[in-house]
Formats: sequence, C-alpha cells, structure tokens
Amino acid sequence: MSHNHPYKIAPDHNFETINATISPHGQLNILSKVEVAKLLDSSQSGLYKLFRSCSLAVLNTGNDLDDGKELLERYSNFDISIVQQERGIKLAVKNAPANAFVDGKMIKGISEHLFTVLRDVIYNNDAINENPNFDVDTTEGITDAVFHMLRNANLLHPGQDPNLVVCWGGHSISRGEYDYTKEVGYQLGLRSLDICTGCGPGAMKGPMKGATIGHAKQRTPNGRYIGITEPGIIAAEAPNPIVNQLTIMPDIEKRLEAFVRLGHGIIVFPGGAGTTEEILYILGILLHPDNKDIPFPLVFTGPASSAEYFERVDRFIGDTLGPEAQAHYKIIVNDPEAVAREMVDGIKKVREFRKQSDDAYYFNWQLTISSDLQHPFIPTHDNMRNLELHKNQPSHLLAANLRRAFSGIVAGNVKEEGIRTIEEFGHFELHGDAEIMHPVDELLESFAKQNRMKLPGREYKPCYKVIK
Repeated sequence: MSHNHPYKIAPDHNFETINATISPHGQLNILSKVEVAKLLDSSQSGLYKLFRSCSLAVLNTGNDLDDGKELLERYSNFDISIVQQERGIKLAVKNAPANAFVDGKMIKGISEHLFTVLRDVIYNNDAINENPNFDVDTTEGITDAVFHMLRNANLLHPGQDPNLVVCWGGHSISRGEYDYTKEVGYQLGLRSLDICTGCGPGAMKGPMKGATIGHAKQRTPNGRYIGITEPGIIAAEAPNPIVNQLTIMPDIEKRLEAFVRLGHGIIVFPGGAGTTEEILYILGILLHPDNKDIPFPLVFTGPASSAEYFERVDRFIGDTLGPEAQAHYKIIVNDPEAVAREMVDGIKKVREFRKQSDDAYYFNWQLTISSDLQHPFIPTHDNMRNLELHKNQPSHLLAANLRRAFSGIVAGNVKEEGIRTIEEFGHFELHGDAEIMHPVDELLESFAKQNRMKLPGREYKPCYKVIK
C-alpha cells in the first residue's frame, strides 16, 4: 500500500503543482548508496537528467502536451529526489503536475509507473551499460541485452501460449480512428489476446481500453496491457492509465526490437512519421532473407475513413520497397472481427512454428535483425544528409535506411534534443534518388495535411527538407 504525504501546493509557470513523498510499490524499495549517488549527481553520471525527464513525463499522464522540450520548460522547477530510510526508500517530488494526484494523493497507477522509471534507469545503467558481459556493439549482444531488460521488467512468461498482439499507430489520430482501435481491441480481448503498445494515447490506448471490456466479458484473468517506451519519446507519449506493465528501453532501436521479440503479431493503425518508422522497421526484418520462413502476422487496419491513408502507405511501400514487401502484410479496412480472426489464425501458425523449431513462446530468438536496425541512429544533420536512400541495395537495407530517415523526423518533431537541434541548425535535409525521395515527400506531405504529424489544432512546421 502506498502512502503519500502532500505538504503544499505551489504555482509553477501558472500550472498547479504539488509536492509529495511517495512510497514504492512492489520489490523496489532498497538502493545502494552508490546507486543513489549516480541518480542524484548529474556531474558523475548524467543519470539524474534522464531520471528527472522520464519521471516528469510519467507524471504528465493525461495532459495533451506532446512536446518534450515544452514539457521540461513548463515544469522547469520540477524536482525529484530519493529519500533513504532504514526500511527502504521513498521518492520526494517537488512542483509535480497536479493532475497526477487526487485529493492530494498520487494516483496509484502513476506511482507504479514512477517507480518503474527508477527501476529501469538503474538497471539499464548498472546491469547493461556498465556491464562488460554485454557487448552492445554486436547484434547478439544487443539482443541479449533486450532479453535481460524485458526479463528484469517481468515481461517474459514461460509456459504461456502465444497471445500477445503488438498495436502500433499514431498518438494524435481522429476520434473515429480512436473508436475503431477500441473496437479492434475489444475483439482481441474477446479472444483472450493481450495487448502491447507504445504505452501512450491514441492508437496506443484504444486497443487496451477495448481489450479490458473483452477480457471482462470472457472473465479472462490477469489481462496484460504492456507499454514499451524510451526516454526520447516518453514525454510526447506519456503512459496511458490502462498500462499495467511498463518498461523503458534505453533507445528507440531497443524499444522496437523489444516489440518484435516479445509480440506474436502486429496490428498497425493509422499514424504519422513514427508509425511509418515502425512499419519500415518490421518490413526491414521480414524482408531479410534469413526470416523468409518465419511466420509473423502483420495487419494494417482502420475505419472506412482511413482507406485513403492505407492506400497511400501501401503505394509508398510498393514504390520504394516493391511487391515483395507488400506481400508481408494484409490491409483490412473497417472490419474489427476480421482483424481479430486474422491475428488468431496467424498466432496459431506462430505457435506451431515455434513448437516445431523448439523456440521459446515468450521471446522470438529466431528472428534475424540486421545491425542496421539495431545500432542507435543519432539524427544529426550530417547523419540525415548522408543516409543511403537509393534502390542499389537489398530491400531490407533500404527499409533500414528509410526507417532512420523517419526516425530523424520524429526526433525533430517531438523529442527534446531533436527540437533543439532543428532550432539551432535548421531543417534536416534528406538526399536520395528521385524514385525514392518523391514517394517520401508525397507521403510526408499527406501526413502534414491530415494533421498526423502533431496534435490536431497545432500548425505543423516541417523539420525536414526533401532534396530530390
């Protein structure tokens, strides 16, 4: 049981804030002096900045702010510290967003997510980054690190039949699209399938919300609503309140790998640049020659109003990656039951394949993920300008390079560091062959016109220029 002790309300840039001390949920109640020192001494390790920004994003759950830089500026006086006691630890927050509290007490789900931040920041630094046993310069080492992070977060459940559906899509979709994601989630829940998303609002929240009703009707116990995020995006996509298992991976590449290693099938709802990045990531894996016989159901879906969106996405994939890439997914419009049935049938094939090949149900070891999709891509102006965006390469490598391009655009749109880079040096420039750059430009322009690059109501200012 968590006990909160609020002791004042203070103004912060005209936004109501609260100070409080929070006790932990679960097992994380003891830290060493060295761990505490690393978290609180930014000059020693830089962990405090990471811990503070992720904690503030979690406390911002429910707000419509999707700009990491603006969030940090709005709550510039926010502070979080660790209080060590003989019986364990507590977290003291100052000038925290008041919406995280009810009658002066922190909402339990938000408190749980706050201690998840503490758990993952410590583990990723001490057990992975500073551990010589993990060679994150190799593909095997990166996959091993992802495995250990997921295991530490208690997301690997041996003995459980495959039933986890990953849902991708935009955080600023229309109301009709959001309602559709709930209906798909409901149909998945009726079939006792669990949900894993990027943990934020929009297409990440809707499937979870629908699944809760489906699970309740079927009396399905212990439904899992898994949220996987990373420090750069968490401010734009704060964990929604339905997430009951949260983990924070250290970067976008390990976050994406966690999705495909943990999940048994993927559903893609409408979205923007971030959703396109995810699509290109999974296609880059499925197009790899080593993966041609591995079943992995992939469905694109949305309401009737989204038909044109998927036509554009499908045309973009065909124009850049070709018919082979298009063959790896199905597009189902306005039919949630058909989507759920497709997932059930696909996951049955996944189960049979893994049973025959003696692969784990809870972690997809057999998928080959090339180093181009694993190593963190830093979206500097030089790195964006020098991307290999041409067809004179295997399709899975072109998909990886296109994924990096869209990853950079996401960074320039919503990530604190990316926004500051654009403010200082101007637009990213994307260079490449016209047969690649024209479809890229056309797709991005359509996203901007449909308000898919930012929250509706805000004028979108592109952070990129396409050079043909």
